[in-house]
Amino acid sequence: MSLKFGREQLSIPGPSVMPERVMAAMHRPSPNIYEGELIDLTHSLFPDLKTVAQTKHNAAIYISNGHGAWEAAIANTCSKGDTILVLVTGRFGEGWGEMANGMGVETQILDFGTTSDADPAAVTKALQEDTNHKIKAVFTVQTDTSTSVQNDIPALRKAIDAADHPALFLVDCIASLGCDRFEMDAWGVDVMVTGCQKGLMTPAGMSFVFFNDKAAAAQAQADLKTPYWDWHPRANPQAYYQHFCGTAPTHHLYGLREALNILVHEEGIEAAWARHLTMSRAVWAAVEAWGCLELNIKDPAKRSQAVTTVLSQNDECGRLREWCEHQAGLTLGIGLGLAEPGQPGWNNAMRIGHMGHLNPVMLMGALGTIDAGLKAMNIQHGSGALDAASAEIARHFL
Repeated sequence: MSLKFGREQLSIPGPSVMPERVMAAMHRPSPNIYEGELIDLTHSLFPDLKTVAQTKHNAAIYISNGHGAWEAAIANTCSKGDTILVLVTGRFGEGWGEMANGMGVETQILDFGTTSDADPAAVTKALQEDTNHKIKAVFTVQTDTSTSVQNDIPALRKAIDAADHPALFLVDCIASLGCDRFEMDAWGVDVMVTGCQKGLMTPAGMSFVFFNDKAAAAQAQADLKTPYWDWHPRANPQAYYQHFCGTAPTHHLYGLREALNILVHEEGIEAAWARHLTMSRAVWAAVEAWGCLELNIKDPAKRSQAVTTVLSQNDECGRLREWCEHQAGLTLGIGLGLAEPGQPGWNNAMRIGHMGHLNPVMLMGALGTIDAGLKAMNIQHGSGALDAASAEIARHFL
């Protein structure tokens, strides 16, 4: 007999749990889109978004998911026939490259597999070999949601500089912004893309592109830009509607305003990074104590603070996902990019999301549910997982 009756919990790598305050802020009639509070509210978002991104440069909002932000970044920086260098550490780095290729951009791939981060030395070598500077940009993700690897963005910037190469540096922070430390300006990132539904705790439907002056200048030569994806009117509108190339995503803006109140003005971005590090360490400690599951990324310094990809040998991950969702009301993330549905290995991966609106009560409940699932299905596992997780949480305060 199921015990799932009660509030169900998402522990997937996005969409993340939404604060009740965000949902309450959105529960209102449609506002005037021509004057008044919506216009003032929208203008208030940009300084806070830039604080989260740690940039003083430009920000554009799109009514789209993260794939829309990918396309916007490509359209504003590339032309048909250009070549880009794509650093692949999982399904999402690969996907961004596939999108660029579908838009007529040649992609040079450096594939680092599914268990390691991008090697800066390999990036330097590839750019040094590009003596004619054919490569226009380097594309990578900070966190690849499929593998839960975290790429070292400052080291990759240094790798580009070491090659003395003029390529733009584009980074996908869709899974990491607000969770993992990210400093756009200090780290020398030219373009960053993200979405609203993960660390920003807002229902899916908006994405953001941040770009510096070097990227803005490069846009003048980009022939893929179209009126809708053009970031200049969105970042520097002469009329309010140009922020969105039409009607604003009204209720998403109200929700985002409340989410940024929480993230920027109440918690603070530094504290949010620290909270996510503690939550991720608690997850890693529990997985290591169970023993029957394996962390996909071995080096803690290269693991995401937003999502953890977990592996098993004998379909334990698939069985756990099924039991947790249908018997206890906890939804865990499917494995993605490591095996296809129906193929051997599909049930040997799962992802635990620990991003956004999350506290110890919620996290320990999720870990306790997984622990109960292991026991209920007689999956052999080590003891002490919850003790190990709670010790990491206690360590936060020592």
